[in-house]
Formats: sequence, C-alpha cells, structure tokens
Amino acid sequence: QVQLVESGGGLVQAGGSLRLSCAASGRTFSIYAMGWFRQAPGKEREFVAVCRWSTGSTYYADSVKGRFTVSRDTAKNTVYLQMNSLESEDTAVYYCVATRGYISRTTDDYEYWGQGTQVTVSS
Repeated sequence: QVQLVESGGGLVQAGGSLRLSCAASGRTFSIYAMGWFRQAPGKEREFVAVCRWSTGSTYYADSVKGRFTVSRDTAKNTVYLQMNSLESEDTAVYYCVATRGYISRTTDDYEYWGQGTQVTVSS
C-alpha cells in the first residue's frame, strides 16, 4: 500500500500562485507515476498533471499547460504542483494520485489517492 498526504491548498487571488505538495509513504518503491487530479463543484474529477517517477517526464492537461508545473523529489518521495497565473476556473479540490502501472489521464488507472486539498481562487 501507498499512503498520500497533500498540503499547500488555500485561498489566493486570481493571477496569484500556490504550490501543492504530496508526500508518499509505504511501498513507495512500487510507484511508477504520481500526479494530480481536481474536482470543481458540480463537475467530474479531471486530470491535471502527472510525473513519471523514474525519469521525471511530465504530462499536462491543456487547460493548465504553461501555467502549472509538476515535479518530484525522489529523495523525499514527494510530488509538487506549482500553480501560477491562477484563474477562478482553477477553483477545485486537488487530489494527489499515484499508480504502479502506467501514465494515464483516467481516474480509474490510479490506485492511490490522497484526501484532497481545497484551492480557491477569488476573482
């Protein structure tokens, strides 16, 4: 099993920045990729970004490309999401995810989920 704990959410004005962190514990050697999904009120959960653990390769949703950066620190078993130029549409609960399998933009392909952290962008 892998446990994920997020931190760093909060309230920020439009145009501002936030950095989310997610620390993994447990059987971290089995992780293939870690990343982030989000869910806005009344909407389905959606892919945001993912990072391949071994190489650091990154993949993004079109809606955040150029504004968000996902990265990992393998020594700390932590993945980060740096969010810049935030917009009101970015308001959501952000979930950290991990998989032992492969890179995917589909919620069902991620075995491990954090509890979620709220990000609210005021306009």
